[in-house]
Amino acid sequence: MTPLLLTDVERAVRSSWSAETCTPEFRSRWTEDNPARDQCAVTAMVLNDLLGGELIRGEVHVNGERVDYHWWNRLGMGIEIDLTREQFGPEEIVIGGIVIPRPPVTEWRRFRREYELLRDRVLEKLDRQQATVSAVVSRQPA
Repeated sequence: MTPLLLTDVERAVRSSWSAETCTPEFRSRWTEDNPARDQCAVTAMVLNDLLGGELIRGEVHVNGERVDYHWWNRLGMGIEIDLTREQFGPEEIVIGGIVIPRPPVTEWRRFRREYELLRDRVLEKLDRQQATVSAVVSRQPA
């Protein structure tokens, strides 16, 4: 089996975002021009499924006031991965960052459906890519 690269995972995640996978109460502000908007929690959970590590949550501030939270991942050796950081405008500042224990999926009420949809899309794309890579490799002369 050919190993997947982090770039493969990133490509699968980014191409799986849609209004249906973003935070439900902010769905109306999601656009194709800013596909990372309001995808941070579900994206962090899916990356945690695939890569392990820790979930990190910071605060989003505008004019010094907290307006939301932002989620990303920390892998071994302190390497942080944040595929949704570009969603923020210049007035939105992410501060802090604490480790949040992962809640069981069965306890999620706010975005369980969105997480499951994103996870399934990403896994399907990665499985399809693995199948394509395996087919190409198997056709190569020995």
